[in-house]
Amino acid sequence: MSASAQATDCRDEVVRLRGDWGQARFTVEVADTGSERAQGLMFRESMSVSSGMLFVYERPQSVAFWMKNTLIPLDMIFMDSNGTVTAIHENAIPGDLTPIPGGDGVLLVLEINGGLIRDMGISVGSEMQHPSVVEKNAAWGC
Repeated sequence: MSASAQATDCRDEVVRLRGDWGQARFTVEVADTGSERAQGLMFRESMSVSSGMLFVYERPQSVAFWMKNTLIPLDMIFMDSNGTVTAIHENAIPGDLTPIPGGDGVLLVLEINGGLIRDMGISVGSEMQHPSVVEKNAAWGC
């Protein structure tokens, strides 16, 4: 894809990931307030394969997720302020209250359908492109 095509694709509702495994594009809902992050994907009965939710925090921090009231299995991709994947969790179990830690220094978390991390080969060290990553720090800038 040309640089100009990527630039037009760099908008709030689009997340792009890349790594040694290739590239992926997801249409996302952004959860960037406390109430939106608390609600997350609870009570959703399904989500299209190319969709997800991007959780954006005000500053890098230690985060943990759980699956309370979540009806579908999810993969979680934890990223730092550069948009670099620092941790992943595959197939979180619907309804499970066990905390899923993402580690320290997490600024962004992408939730996608369970099984996609494995199917696509997404791994730690992959890079995300999204406007929430400050351009000067971005591993993959807009």
